[in-house]
Amino acid sequence: MEHEYAFEMAASSIRFGQGATREVGMDLSERGVNRVMVLTDPVLRDLVPVQTVLEALSEEKVAYSLFDRVRIEPTDSSFQEAIAFAVAGEFDGFVAVGGGSTMDTAKVANLFSSYPADLLDYVNPPIGKGLPVPGELKPLYAIPTTAGTGSETTGVAIFDLEAMHAKTGIADRRLKPTLGIVDPDNTRSLPPMAAACTGLDVFTHAIESYTTLPFSQRERPERPILRPAYQGSNPISDIWALETMRIVGKYFIRAVEDSEDSKARGMMLLAACFAGLGFGNAGLTIPHGMSYPVSGMVKDYHPEGYPADHPMIPHGMAVVLNALPAVVPKGICGLPRPLARMFPGPGWKMRGKSWPTRLSK
Repeated sequence: MEHEYAFEMAASSIRFGQGATREVGMDLSERGVNRVMVLTDPVLRDLVPVQTVLEALSEEKVAYSLFDRVRIEPTDSSFQEAIAFAVAGEFDGFVAVGGGSTMDTAKVANLFSSYPADLLDYVNPPIGKGLPVPGELKPLYAIPTTAGTGSETTGVAIFDLEAMHAKTGIADRRLKPTLGIVDPDNTRSLPPMAAACTGLDVFTHAIESYTTLPFSQRERPERPILRPAYQGSNPISDIWALETMRIVGKYFIRAVEDSEDSKARGMMLLAACFAGLGFGNAGLTIPHGMSYPVSGMVKDYHPEGYPADHPMIPHGMAVVLNALPAVVPKGICGLPRPLARMFPGPGWKMRGKSWPTRLSK
């Protein structure tokens, strides 16, 4: 086997700032976009983040159609519904307002309305064919209302394949949003349970991208286009992962306990972006893989603060259930990487001991 000799850093553009959501209409108008599909979920539909986006579009005379049927923890069926809406609407741009479920749904609607195919054609193997996206996609503006998935920075879309009771996804650099508008104002309505679960997702993204198999130990593809989005740990992704953990250690608990703590909620949004930049190029490991059957086999659990129309295990909860007890104490992939670097500062002290010390026991 010939080992890989290069890695490629790809990331979406990010705009961060309180009130930045109001600029999305100007952005689209200046790009010459005339008609957009705005995606959100039924809970957010009537809340401030969505209303701010719709007002911004109207002020710039950008026509839009609102798709408010995004499913939290999307399925192949919910993806197909959004795809059908996108195809019928003949849009020349997309705006996603919500969490990772909404942004992932928007990526898929953009992809399949631009390059129609069977859903499994682009899905990662072994479930799908893993075909590369054949060309450029339409502009997609991602406006996160949770601090978790970092989907505004990644070329990944995750969903439940109902027939298999399992999670899978599509990964391609061309799925990355054109711009992620990261506005701390948009997380004020996030309930404590959702803030906790999405924050734990940030936490595990950082650990996994830092400890995944290095790019230089992986097989080199025959052609550059076949180089996967997830390439293995590398010096640039490591920087994002380590800084993510510093921020999470300082601001996570504050963001969960006080929705009006704009500093903490804003910093957790930044941490989600940083982690997304890291794992969006390095990849993830066992905790995320183990989380998918946990989520896919849910029967009757309804977490507080989430939609009650269907049972679910929030993604961050499913991941961390596996990460802490089963993986982190032993070191992911058995790599001799210094976990102490991932838990800096007093934010990672518990009962007088650092997390690396506790985890090693």
